[in-house]
This record gives sequence, structure tokens and C-alpha cells, in this order.
Amino acid sequence: MCPYCSFYKETSDRNKTNAFLDALLEEASRVSCNLQPRTIFFGGGTPTALSTPQLQFLITGLRERLDFSQVEEFTIEMNPATVSHEKAGALLALGVNRVSMGVQSWDDGLLKTLGRVHSGAQAERSYQILREVGFPQVNLDLIFGIPGQSSSQWHHSLLRTVELGPDHISAYCLTYEEDTEFFLRFQAGEFQLNDARDADFFEMAMDVLEPAGYAQYEISNYARAGRSCLHNIAYWHGADYLGLGPSAFSTHAGRRWRNIPDTAEYTRRVLSGEPPWDVEEFLDRETLASEVLAFSLRTSVGISQSDVPVQKSLSLESLGVIERSGDRFLLTRRGKLLADEIAAELL
Repeated sequence: MCPYCSFYKETSDRNKTNAFLDALLEEASRVSCNLQPRTIFFGGGTPTALSTPQLQFLITGLRERLDFSQVEEFTIEMNPATVSHEKAGALLALGVNRVSMGVQSWDDGLLKTLGRVHSGAQAERSYQILREVGFPQVNLDLIFGIPGQSSSQWHHSLLRTVELGPDHISAYCLTYEEDTEFFLRFQAGEFQLNDARDADFFEMAMDVLEPAGYAQYEISNYARAGRSCLHNIAYWHGADYLGLGPSAFSTHAGRRWRNIPDTAEYTRRVLSGEPPWDVEEFLDRETLASEVLAFSLRTSVGISQSDVPVQKSLSLESLGVIERSGDRFLLTRRGKLLADEIAAELL
């Protein structure tokens, strides 16, 4: 179990997996009418914990129920401990063309702190397998701000990642989310926040990755030319999305809903013909526009100048946190350190 993740998670139970996969396909059947996804993202944990036959059954079933003719990007998240030639080859043959692998760190001590079950050497071997099999796009996830992490360790992780040459690199700052072991340890005083250190690590990522050819197209995401994550870009700019499975969120035509975060109950509801969601809300245009503004502000595209009141824009420009680019406002380097505060000021 991940000690720092706030996402819904359950221990695998082989006896229940087949019913769960049937439920996923049944849910897909219910929403398949006129649905032509442009991007697909298998995430929310470790989907490759499924066996190769199970993944083949699931993806083949989705292809039979959904129109994949417009899919440009099909991403799957992989834990380095679940990568094999057989599984990677099967996924590539099924149309998966992008892998996002959660390395987090190349330091075995820090991986142990994070509760990861892989080593740095295993992660590197897993990356090589993905390349040997022929995946056209591979993203490596890194985390900074790990308890006990030194500046030299973070710098080494960045350099080692660049040396491998992935197409995309995500660099996230560790946060202490409620309902996690790390949050409890933070509350107990075992872990402490260090904003100055995290800011230094964030700037170090920019200093190392951008000169190496990775454009920072969103605050935490860097990519080689033409290798940005299309799924995330669509999400950040307000496109509708459909989530399948327990705890999955969906937004369509102003309606947002969440499936119940309980695999057994989700499976029971779907297979008995009941709706699987337990939370539903309707969002007005102003709320949706505010969300898009907050996300777009974090990207290299920025936001339209017309979306910012003149007095606010002048104030933020004088502080050196936003700058003009054509008819857009972009965050400056200093502004990227204060993105959440700036978004709150604009909303």
C-alpha cells in the first residue's frame, strides 16, 4: 500500500478480479453510444498489476465496445516492479503507445522511505525493456521533497533520468495528503515541511531539464518536442472526460460524478444494473471557466489577457509573477513558484 498516495486503493484479490473486469466492460457498454475517445489513460494506481491475459481481456473488450478510431494517445501507468517483455509486448500489440512509469527516485534509500517495492536498478531495467519492446513514448515520474532527500540526491535523479532519454518527465513535489500514512507521520512531527528546500528543488528541475531539451509545458511536466501528454492537455483545457471503475471521476456537459470508491460495491452495482456513482454535481459555466483558468495558468499556453481584470494584471506584473506574450499572460519563473496563490488571486 502506498504510504503517500491519497488515491483509492485496495489489495488485489484474484477471486474477485474477473468479476471486476466484467463490471468495467459493462460500464463501458452503457456509455459507448457515440463515444469516440481521442485519448485513453489507464491509471489511478497500478493497472499492470493485472496479468497479461487479464489486460488482453480488458483492452480487447473495450475495443469491442468503444470506437477507438480517433484515439491518438493510449497511455498506461506501470510500476517498475510489474514490467516484463511479455506484458509490455502484449500492451504494445493492443494499441498502447505511451507508458508512464513511476520511478519516483533512483536512490534505494529514498525508495524505501516511499514504500516502493522496486529498486533503482530494477527501474532502469524496466525502462530498457520498454524501449527494447518498442514503445514510442515513455514518461518517467519523479518526486522531490521526500523526507530526508538531499539536494545532491535530487540532482542525481534528474541527471540519471536525462541520461536515459525518456520522451517525457514529470517532476512532482511530495504533498502530505489526508488519509495517508505520511500525513499521520507529518501530524506527529516526524516529517516537516520545508518550503525553501522544495522551491530550490523545483528550480533545480527547471535548470537541469530545460537545457537538456525538455520543455516545461506545465509546472510539473516536461517533454521533448511533440511528446507532451495529450490526455493531460485536454484535461487542463476543460475537455470532457469519462472515468471507468471505482472512484473514477467524469465530467460531461456540466455534470460531474464520481463512482463509488469501493471495488466490491462498484462491481455489485454495475453487474446488477444499478448506477455506480455516489457523488453527482452540476457545474455552471462560471465554475467550469474558473477551473480552466486555474489549470491553464500552470501551462506554457497561459491564459487570455481578457480573462484578467486590468488592475489585477498590473499588480501581478509589477510583482514580476506574470508576463505578457502576445494576447496571453504567462507565469514568470518566479510566478511558477507561486502558481496556486496567483490562481487564487485571479478567481
